[in-house]
Amino acid sequence: MATENGKILSVEEEQKLLAPIDEYVGKIQEKIDALRVDGTDKVTYLTNHIAIVKENANYTKAEKASIIAKAKSELSAAKAVEEKNKGQIKTLVNDAVKYLNDHYEKEYYSKVAESCAAEKDVENKRYEAELAELKSHHQAELAKLTDRNEIKDEKYVYKNVQFDARLKHEATLQEIKDRRHDAYAHKYHLIDLLRLSRFTRGEKAKQNWENYKYTFNTKQFLLNNGLYIAIICVFILLCVLAPVVKHTRLLTVNNILNILQAASPRMFLALGVGGLILLGGTDLSVGRMVGTSMVLATMIMHKGPNTGAIFGKMFDLSALPVGVRIVMALVICCCVTTAFASFAGFFTAKFKIHPFISTMANMLIMFGLMTFATKGISFGAIENDIPSMIMPKIGGQFPTIILWAVAAVCVMYFIWNKTTLGKNMYAVGGNAEAAAVSGISVFKVTITAFAIAGILYGCGAWLECIRMVGSGSASYGQGWETDAIAACVVGGISFSGGIGKIQGIVVGVLIFTALTYSLTILGVDTNLQFVFSGIIILAAVTIDCLKYIQKK
Repeated sequence: MATENGKILSVEEEQKLLAPIDEYVGKIQEKIDALRVDGTDKVTYLTNHIAIVKENANYTKAEKASIIAKAKSELSAAKAVEEKNKGQIKTLVNDAVKYLNDHYEKEYYSKVAESCAAEKDVENKRYEAELAELKSHHQAELAKLTDRNEIKDEKYVYKNVQFDARLKHEATLQEIKDRRHDAYAHKYHLIDLLRLSRFTRGEKAKQNWENYKYTFNTKQFLLNNGLYIAIICVFILLCVLAPVVKHTRLLTVNNILNILQAASPRMFLALGVGGLILLGGTDLSVGRMVGTSMVLATMIMHKGPNTGAIFGKMFDLSALPVGVRIVMALVICCCVTTAFASFAGFFTAKFKIHPFISTMANMLIMFGLMTFATKGISFGAIENDIPSMIMPKIGGQFPTIILWAVAAVCVMYFIWNKTTLGKNMYAVGGNAEAAAVSGISVFKVTITAFAIAGILYGCGAWLECIRMVGSGSASYGQGWETDAIAACVVGGISFSGGIGKIQGIVVGVLIFTALTYSLTILGVDTNLQFVFSGIIILAAVTIDCLKYIQKK
């Protein structure tokens, strides 16, 4: 039945529209199936049969050899049939797909979609009328009542009937949505049978877009992306204000490269913290890791005799080749930070002390030791040639420190997603007790995660030292732990544990670095920048809690 007049199709009418299409394609499918019986189908069966026989311990070696030899002989014949029928099958498949492309949309799907749209309009009007009727009835009942408790009960009943009406309305809309989606998907179900689950890129893209529209939920979308949208809006506002307030543009190639350059060392720190948050923990000692490493790296790579002393002892390593000192600085930084991180990890893993406590203790120990050892004195600058050796600028503009960060992201992505350790980290973070019962060593996973974090801290601080050409002091890195933690939370690493992705951390670091850089250019006081960071952290954690509550 036509839908131009707004009439809604019944199930029988939809089936009547679809019948000629199914009949035409079905006849072609029968021919294809007949051609595949002794070819493709037999090849699939024999291939699986051979694999099963190889793994079957009930057969002797001679029996296996005999069965496999016979199967391979049949497989060779089946492949010959498959190759012989390939051209004919391809022609039939192309004929069926062309018919679907020419007729399916025009003769079936478009009419079903129009019918669903009309039915949706009818349902919306019915729902509005029902709400109006309920409201009218409610007001009439209230007019009859004088007792406060009776009025309260009537309001409670009214809310309940409104809720029931909304549930019924949403269920009806979902049924309409399901019917339209099923009508769309049926075409690709037919193609799936014709091509044995092989689709072109265009067909895959269309299915993905349809599935996205079908599963899209506004509330869930805002819950997952609302913070990003808000931050982007703030950044756009800053880009608009910058030319007006400071007569400069934010979105320039130079500014973008500066943001990426500043974000690169922080990426290492966030990747380290991210692994600990994934386990359901955190790390408050990141800033002290940076400060300690900055002192050690500057001392080793210092230009000439050191201006500062450690525990009253002066060091002069300038006689060593620059390359040796660079490598020495990296190794010592990583060893020290890994040792301290593993120290905190041991107490967390062995005695179940929350990482908040163990890393806070770490923070105090490191800060106290380095401040006492150096008396708070800065160690000055490193050799002038080192930055150009480690992070030269390509084309005189692109800072290669960015490539160090990209390499770290790639390595951690591989660890999180492609290794047993990564899978175990997700398992322990999701439910440590269940992970232990399944045979995972929670102690080893926790210690390893802390050790990896320590290595990343050392590398990040070493790069920061080279980027800043030294200037190492025990107080350097103050507040960096909050930036690293905030970047992870904004990037979707859940404090509930077991949830998060590396790409989220990357986004979080870039967001915070870009925001800080933009506020600095606009002349916003550094102390006020902490207010922005605090608001973003609070919003991110609130959203994370809402997701957790919804999941529960």
